[in-house]
Amino acid sequence: MSASNLPVKPDPETVIAAGEVRVPLVACGSRWLVVEKPCGMSIHNDPGGDLCSLVLAAVRAGRLPAVGHDLPAIHAAHRIDRDTSGIVMLAGDPGTLAFFGGQFAVKAVHKQYLAVVHGRLEKSSADPDGVDWNWPLTAAAAGRNDPMGKGKRIPCTTRCRTLAHSLHYSLVECEPRSGRKHQIRRHAKLAGHPVVGDRRYGSARSLTYLQRHHDFNRLGLHAHALTLCLPGETATTTFQSGGLPAAMRRLLDRDR
Repeated sequence: MSASNLPVKPDPETVIAAGEVRVPLVACGSRWLVVEKPCGMSIHNDPGGDLCSLVLAAVRAGRLPAVGHDLPAIHAAHRIDRDTSGIVMLAGDPGTLAFFGGQFAVKAVHKQYLAVVHGRLEKSSADPDGVDWNWPLTAAAAGRNDPMGKGKRIPCTTRCRTLAHSLHYSLVECEPRSGRKHQIRRHAKLAGHPVVGDRRYGSARSLTYLQRHHDFNRLGLHAHALTLCLPGETATTTFQSGGLPAAMRRLLDRDR
């Protein structure tokens, strides 16, 4: 790997700021960046205010000196929902985008999420390292009354491991082994443990309760880690977020 491609670990306080919006920078190279997207921000559908727009503006303003100022654009190598926070890999030119995109296409990228779900999801005595959610899902998004979706359903798997409990909720680590839209959220609903704050797959009653009693107004899903190969490397690198978001942590602490 050339010196220009070496990943840079910024200071933990390094953020891309635009007004009150703050996007932590996790790592970067001359043609790529890993950032931690806040909940509620679109990746690319809000020109001037979405993640790619804000990062490109910061690069062109010279606020990220390790990244090439001549990047033609910023594109996401993958997607997470607007309401999901966490790690996103960004590419600054077509070749770098294709390099990362190829790994996602052949499922060579390992993704790890943290989720707060309703109810007490017990650890499996048969497999203490987790259980597999194996419900088949349609490729398109679905709804709370039919989370599998209508039409052709495709086999898919989410590995789920329980980390902690509060009185009414469970903190789980989820690893999607396939790539259906809203896969973790739909599988959690089918398991009887919907993700807290889920406006699409959760109940209106639970949303009202969370807002009224816990001042909780987000989706309880966070993309915590991403493992993939960087340009010029043969070994994989794992990038991690700063940990469980404050709102999700407060909910568990208040529900003791």
